[in-house]
Amino acid sequence: MTEFKEFIEIYESLNDKDINELVNNINNLKKQSEKIKIKSLLNKETDHCNAFLEIHAGAGGTESQDWAEMLSRMYQRFAEKNNYKYKIVDLQRGEEAGLKNLTMMISGFKSYGYLKNETGIHRLVRISPFDSNKRRHTSFSSVWVYPEIDKDIKIDINNKDLRIDTFRASGAGGQHINTTDSAVRITHLKYNIVVQSQSERSQHRNRDTAMKMLKSRLYEIELDKKNEEKKKEESNKKQIGWGNQIRSYVLHPYKMVKDLRTNYQTSNAENVLDGDIIDFLESTLIDV
Repeated sequence: MTEFKEFIEIYESLNDKDINELVNNINNLKKQSEKIKIKSLLNKETDHCNAFLEIHAGAGGTESQDWAEMLSRMYQRFAEKNNYKYKIVDLQRGEEAGLKNLTMMISGFKSYGYLKNETGIHRLVRISPFDSNKRRHTSFSSVWVYPEIDKDIKIDINNKDLRIDTFRASGAGGQHINTTDSAVRITHLKYNIVVQSQSERSQHRNRDTAMKMLKSRLYEIELDKKNEEKKKEESNKKQIGWGNQIRSYVLHPYKMVKDLRTNYQTSNAENVLDGDIIDFLESTLIDV
């Protein structure tokens, strides 16, 4: 008690300038300690790995496909703002707007560790730009994040379990990429896993990228066998719709983004969609 009384006496003797400086120093110390705590939580076997991030539009056609593209931009802006690199590995455009599916690689300091809890259903509520009657629409897209497996982690793959197809790349990249069968799709017959890459001009490089993705998916399956909770999460994630969402993005009639697992929320929805998601990522590291 004596120490507290002495501290109060010292505090009361300070002028406003010194008090403000003391409060700022305490707040900065708190922020630094939180950063250290978060980094200490990134200690799982694959947290240091680069991340593959897949986005899949839910039911709803153009609405959901546009939402999937908005999510793609959000993660790209997150990467740009936080010194991560990203690369589009595979992309399937929607018929009218947006995208049906996208796979990107995000690389940098513990990118998988930071992004791993983004896996799940993301829900958007807004006035639709595609509705002439300006009605409110709800759209869903799923996100799936899995690690790029290091060379040190051995994954045994039986070639008899694989079907490898080549096809013409549909994305941008010049005349060459659109007129040769440079894209590669690999199907693992036993687990019914399909991965594909079309970002490189070389069929050989696309095959290497697709094999990395396949090994990462197989590694995740092995982890799932040891972790029943992950298996439950994966089964929930298969239905892209009501009841399975992890985060809600509301743009009308009010603006709010809320993580339904941690209850962390912000009214600055525009900033979140512009890539300011680090607070959401860190909150899930602490609470999920």
